[in-house]
Amino acid sequence: MDWLAQHLLTLIIFLPTVGAGVILLLREAQRGLIRRVALGTSLVTFVLSYFIFKGFEAGDAFQYVEQVPWIPNFGISYQVGIDGISLLLVMLTTFITPITILSAFNAVRQRVKGFMVALLVMETAMLGVFAALDIFLFYIFWEAMLIPMYFIIGVWGGENRLYASIKFVLFTMLGSLLMLVAIFALYSQGNAQLEYYTTSYLELTTLKLSPMTQTWMFLAFALSFAIKVPLFPFHTWLPDAHVEAPTPGSVILAAILLKMGGYGFLRYCLPLFPEAAVRFTPLIVVLAVVGIIYGALMAMVQPDMKKLVAYSSVSHLGFVVLGIFALSLQSVSGGIIQMVNHGLSTGALFLLVGMIYERTHTRQIADYGGLAGLMPRYAAVFLIVTLASIGLPGLNGFVGEFLIIVGSFNTQPVAAIVAVVGVILSAIYLLWLVHRVFFGQPAVALSGIGETGKGPKLPDLTSREWAVMLPVLGMVIILGVYPQPFLKRIEPSVTTLVNTYWQATAPAGIDQADVEIIDENKGNK
Repeated sequence: MDWLAQHLLTLIIFLPTVGAGVILLLREAQRGLIRRVALGTSLVTFVLSYFIFKGFEAGDAFQYVEQVPWIPNFGISYQVGIDGISLLLVMLTTFITPITILSAFNAVRQRVKGFMVALLVMETAMLGVFAALDIFLFYIFWEAMLIPMYFIIGVWGGENRLYASIKFVLFTMLGSLLMLVAIFALYSQGNAQLEYYTTSYLELTTLKLSPMTQTWMFLAFALSFAIKVPLFPFHTWLPDAHVEAPTPGSVILAAILLKMGGYGFLRYCLPLFPEAAVRFTPLIVVLAVVGIIYGALMAMVQPDMKKLVAYSSVSHLGFVVLGIFALSLQSVSGGIIQMVNHGLSTGALFLLVGMIYERTHTRQIADYGGLAGLMPRYAAVFLIVTLASIGLPGLNGFVGEFLIIVGSFNTQPVAAIVAVVGVILSAIYLLWLVHRVFFGQPAVALSGIGETGKGPKLPDLTSREWAVMLPVLGMVIILGVYPQPFLKRIEPSVTTLVNTYWQATAPAGIDQADVEIIDENKGNK
């Protein structure tokens, strides 16, 4: 048991890859067994991650840290660990993956073996990104994630899947290559100041970098993370990727992959380059607010349900970036919680769009109408998830948006006021979507479906689909009603991060005690 406790995080990271290896030994014809192995592996991974969540002690130090020399001559090691910021994203990854695999039982019927292997390998890469404490290891996991996602879109996607998959890879690799150059520069700076080579994140955060060095490194890292969020105007790859990806691919993309950008800002840009973050905060806040409004307006005019949800992600993740760079305790905590909330509610919307597409083979909003009468249970679940995405009090979306707006008002009041308009616009386009799809008379495309139609009845949610949606609905309600267990675990890490930032902005001659007073006056303590 001691060995398990010491290596629990590593086991969680690599168990999905072990499951993928087992699946590779099976024949393609054994589809049922392949699906059960994939689902079982992801469920065991989630259970193990729950033990980490329960055992995590609120504090700003990294926990479950493991370090093993990897390439010692160059100071590279296998080093992983989690703090409050990464904990929730690890839990989100292990929670969403089995749900995604279960949804793929019906959504993916061809090349099932390859698809399940890709999903499990990608889970390892995503968990590695959130847990890595070595920047070289982080970069390997960051790039490894591209490969399975490229194949998920390019092999199992829609008609324009090759265009969407190549565009996704090119955008991401552009930012990644610049980040790699900055990693090399940071590595060189570490050797010059510490007098030994190291790629340890914890040691590199102690470096004193000149303002110009910080500026160039911040830009290189920030571009990579801005593309991944995606932050306006680097978002153009996202709608294509979402529309062409199969439903499980869209869920993973929206729920987890997009969170890597926000996590990168929190983990690398702010702690490593705080003075540069000070200089670029106004620009990033403006881009975040523009993204909030632009994404909402674009979602409002989309004829395709999936594309509407994709543009809503651009808007909602603008709130996350605003919360991060407003740099108050409330706004950053809200940004982290909102990453989780977005993963749940938007992931659920993609699942629901996929379920109706499997029945009707159309995503055009104009082809629907009156679904509430044909599929009342489906309509009820869709409405709950929509209200959560809007930010209805009592559901998960409200907590994150409330903290972001209140915290942002302390440091970025104009941006916070404009962001409220985004909340209103999200209610407009999502409720309008519900009205057009679920109420009124069925469209011509559905006129022959239903009890009074000539065709067969449009089936409501199946038992498997209930098994997919009920865990998500449960978390939507839990996070909306009682978010304290989650906020308690992230607060110490966020407080340390915020203090680091405000110390960098404090005028010369002000000591730590004075900075804490400044933080308190700004709502950061």
